Amino acid sequence: MNEVLEVPEVRTVEGEAGMAEVIRSRRTIHDFREEPAPVELARKALDLARWAPNHHLTEPWRFYLLGRETASAIARLNAEIVTAKSGPDAGAAKLDRWSRIPGWIVVTCANTEDPLRSREDYAACCCAIHNFSLYLWGEGVGVKWTTGAVTRDPRFYDLVWIDPEAETVVGLVWYGYPAEVPNPARRPLEEVSVSLP
Repeated sequence: MNEVLEVPEVRTVEGEAGMAEVIRSRRTIHDFREEPAPVELARKALDLARWAPNHHLTEPWRFYLLGRETASAIARLNAEIVTAKSGPDAGAAKLDRWSRIPGWIVVTCANTEDPLRSREDYAACCCAIHNFSLYLWGEGVGVKWTTGAVTRDPRFYDLVWIDPEAETVVGLVWYGYPAEVPNPARRPLEEVSVSLP
């Protein structure tokens, strides 16, 4: 005999903080205020991130919540990379900017030898990052998801204690209270959608 599960009542969010408004108003935040968002808020967002869709319920994501020491080491590594490419002034400016980022997480995806599953798992991890971002935005906290050169450097993996044979970095994600919110436009739906018979 199959067990019958009780379906929970779906709650509808209304008003200014409604889901549509959270999705429509969310922006990538480039500049954060100095005061950090509570770590418990980030943990709650990560808990919700893991409810992202994932084919075959692989739950391929891994979340690394970084402390100040690790974040500073990554900022220094990035400054070294930028210095080698663009010179010491650019490296110093990048170090200054990154040193002021209040909250950091790294999201990885468990590696698999199956190319299709690898693609599906990566997509699931992207959905998890978006869940994280949307929840925090609804709480007044902004996010920037970056995949810059530092995240592909083997030394980055060492700093975050990631085994590159087992996991691949999907993104370095910063979070904090926005200092300013960009206001980019989107093309009309008619330009990016096709209705088929």
